[in-house]
Amino acid sequence: MPISANTRLGRYEIRSQLGAGGMGEVYLARDPKINRDVAIKVLPPAFSSDSERLRRFEQEVQATGKLNHPNILAVYDVETHDGAPYVVYELLEGETLRERLSGGALSARKAVDYALQIAHGLAAAHEKRIIHRDLKPENIFITHDGRIKILDFGLAKLTEQVQNAEAQTDVLTRRSRA
Repeated sequence: MPISANTRLGRYEIRSQLGAGGMGEVYLARDPKINRDVAIKVLPPAFSSDSERLRRFEQEVQATGKLNHPNILAVYDVETHDGAPYVVYELLEGETLRERLSGGALSARKAVDYALQIAHGLAAAHEKRIIHRDLKPENIFITHDGRIKILDFGLAKLTEQVQNAEAQTDVLTRRSRA
């Protein structure tokens, strides 16, 4: 059951529902402490008892929370309300890449611009040993000012740094005879 307007989650006041998906519901909320609008993703209590959904939700929060890059959705806060965990994100205004593509093909210039921004965001994630693993047009957001934001790190893989450079691959190599 969606959370109704004017409900408080911690210090945040819910304004309206923005959407719902497999990992929860997203709401427009107001943070009165710093007087700004935010997006809140809530994992409903029914999902909180599902260990796999809870694990994915926590993994998304941990992965996104480790990142601080202009092309990756920013995490502001993580809390629980009535047994339901929620994460507070920056509020984005614009559309997903999927929505943008439904209006026709991108110009070559825009496609290259978006690809570079996506590459910069992914490079920042990879530097932190985080692999997205679910990159698709629905998880790429284009803000009104043309900035790309990578969303949904729910399937991300957090890798450990390998101590020995030789252990990074188990592929045998050989010399080529020319």
